[in-house]
Formats: sequence, C-alpha cells, structure tokens
Amino acid sequence: MRYLIVDGHSIIFAWSELRKLHARRPSLAREALIKELRQYQDWTGVNVAVVFDGRGACVSEQSDRHDVQIFYAHRDQSADAIIERLASKYASRFEIMVATSDSLEMETVNASGAACLSPDRLRKLLEAVEKR
Repeated sequence: MRYLIVDGHSIIFAWSELRKLHARRPSLAREALIKELRQYQDWTGVNVAVVFDGRGACVSEQSDRHDVQIFYAHRDQSADAIIERLASKYASRFEIMVATSDSLEMETVNASGAACLSPDRLRKLLEAVEKR
C-alpha cells in the first residue's frame, strides 16, 4: 500500500492561492487543499492523510471510510510530531511519501525510510492527475 502524508499548513503557506484564502478564512484554505488531495486519492488509489497543527485538547481525526484522513494535532503539539511518528511507525511496512516545506521534518522522515516531496513537487503530482 502507498500513502501520502501531507503537512497541511506547510503546504497552505507554501502555495500563494491557499495562503491568500487562509488570510481571509483558514477553513476555506483547508477545504481547498483537502479537495485537491481527495481528487488525487480517487484517481491514483494512493491513501492520503493530511495533518494540521493543533486546535483541541487531544489529537483528533475527521474522515469517512475510504476518504482522505484528516488529523488535527492537539493544541500543544505540532503536525510535524504526528507526521514524524506516522512515518517512523509505517515506513518499514508501506511506501510513504511526506509532503512538507519543513527541511528538518524532511530529514527526520527520510531517516525513517519515507520519501519527501516539496510543495512544488506535490503541486506537480496533483496537476499530473488533473490532466488525465
């Protein structure tokens, strides 16, 4: 099985159109990113998880069966910590790609055996699917 794990806010702030949406209304930027990731998952069969920085007392997950998994770190935790934990736990059993602009996070997930994608490479991957 293949998985794409996306550092949600890292990608939002790296893509100008999502950054502008986020400035107006953060939920719109998250929804736009999730919509693109859902389309990628539907077309490729790659399982997608997107992780956002904290907003509550505990880690929460919002998703329907067979949909993009959406995680929110708890208030005092970063998305990076969840992504790094997922990569280290599953990279030995599954093909894992992590999309982020954080170079330290890239180093950590690479050390776990996962591959990394920059925001630009993620955009190209998503655009390639849209052109099919």
